[in-house]
Amino acid sequence: MLKNFIKKFIPHFLLDWYHLSLAHLANFIYGKPSEKLIVIGVTGTNGKSTTANLISKILEEAGPPAGGKTAVSSTVSIKVGDRERLNPKKITMPGRFFLQKFLADAVKAGCKFAIIESSSEGILQHRQVGIHYDCMVFTNLTPEHIEAHGGFENYKKAKLEYFQELEKSGHKIIDGKKIPKIIVVNADDVHAKDFLNYKVDQKISYSKSNLNNIKNSERGISFSFNNLEFNLKLKGIFDFYNALAAIATAKAFGVDPQTSKKALEKVPNIPGRVELIEEGQNFKVLVDYAYEPEAMKQLYATIKSWPIKKIIHVLGPTGGGRDRARRPVLGKLAADNSNTVILTTDDPYDDDPQKIIDEMAAGAPNALKILDRREAIAKAISLAQENDLILITGKGAEQTMAVKNGYIPWDDREVAREELRKI
Repeated sequence: MLKNFIKKFIPHFLLDWYHLSLAHLANFIYGKPSEKLIVIGVTGTNGKSTTANLISKILEEAGPPAGGKTAVSSTVSIKVGDRERLNPKKITMPGRFFLQKFLADAVKAGCKFAIIESSSEGILQHRQVGIHYDCMVFTNLTPEHIEAHGGFENYKKAKLEYFQELEKSGHKIIDGKKIPKIIVVNADDVHAKDFLNYKVDQKISYSKSNLNNIKNSERGISFSFNNLEFNLKLKGIFDFYNALAAIATAKAFGVDPQTSKKALEKVPNIPGRVELIEEGQNFKVLVDYAYEPEAMKQLYATIKSWPIKKIIHVLGPTGGGRDRARRPVLGKLAADNSNTVILTTDDPYDDDPQKIIDEMAAGAPNALKILDRREAIAKAISLAQENDLILITGKGAEQTMAVKNGYIPWDDREVAREELRKI
């Protein structure tokens, strides 16, 4: 791909200058739109998209003066006021011009808040430059994108840059009011103290220890918080943390937990996140974005208490030089926790799909290997019996598959529906 050629032959300092220049140019062209919005960044390894979308739901439920209309940029979706669509790009944090236009559109639509899923790779390309954040939310940190960053500490350092910039940036004045600078952090993460180590107006920590009567089932999760009973349709055990992060962030802006409860209980699901596909079959089909070991462990922990017989897991490793070391680890996780493993193509980019499947198979030697992802899903469906569960992981609600020399349209959920209708 041209992008890989450019990375290989153009000196790093020139690429760095190029990305930085684009960021400043985009901010200038669109009139510095982030200065006219309250901008909330959500960063971490897992849970960013769900947390960003839940924050949006609560703030809109609250309405003025504490809440208001929102815009959201996440891996899952792009939302500006009343207009929302699935994210068409295979990227968590889009490019500089996309983001600045998104923020400008939010201003035009009368949004009060912009919530941006903010990635470590975004830092590498200066995509955050020109975005004036007011609040940063930290979900958790586990090893990911290690090759891209040259090690875990560099990965962590990139995440921390958002918090450093928050500390250094000045306060905004919007409608005559000074906007406070806020940090919201998952206190249960081992790296929490590092993300709290900045001078801002308000620091809020959230912890699962604040919850009582915790329950999860295939119908959803429930818990008690602040003497309120929350009954959510979200199903992942990690959604306890996502909900807490959203509640804590909304509280920082003056939204009471009762309003958060009302908003969260209305959310049916987040697309491609522990999403059950129903076409009248007598077994379950679940699509999830999990593509790294910790997320996979959490997914298996979620379904552990569900009334299922056998688990058939369809998954594949990502190409493009991304975190090759985790391929056999993911294979072993699937082999250890499911009855049948089907290894298939995920996003091979320019890599040989068969080779990367073989690397994952080192951890799952008894797995079936089916290169075509649709055929793999169809095979899983043909093997499923009453009360079995098919897991299809790695892509969630992504709308494309990255293949050699480009992208093709793809949605695991739609392919699963199409194959289920055939039976």
